[in-house]
Amino acid sequence: MTTGKIFSITEIVTDSQLASEVGSGMVNVFATPMMIALIEKTAAACVQDELPEGDTTVGTSINVSHVAATPAGMKVTATVTLTEVDGRKLEFFVKAEDECGVIGEGTHERVIIHTDRFNEKAQQKLQK
Repeated sequence: MTTGKIFSITEIVTDSQLASEVGSGMVNVFATPMMIALIEKTAAACVQDELPEGDTTVGTSINVSHVAATPAGMKVTATVTLTEVDGRKLEFFVKAEDECGVIGEGTHERVIIHTDRFNEKAQQKLQK
């Protein structure tokens, strides 16, 4: 896996993604948690095809601005650039744009994990 890889996903904002619907505000615009989810989805997809079978990534840190409102019906594109690979840790520069321009940007960190071991460890919490 090398730095510099760029990947984008575009979605149309739906009513179910509005701040008023997800509980993150009282306005009818694309919710910050939904923007973050799109960014994480994009970063995960960016590297998934380069991972060994049975591995995936999980988000461990995100620091993004959300500087412009987007109504339902507009397209939003998340674009991520892999900026650093340090063992299992992956760092991304992330940007979200609607049809009028940038709505958010920042950084996102993910860690490569083995899916089965990760799930087993999480399920062990139920036994405590």
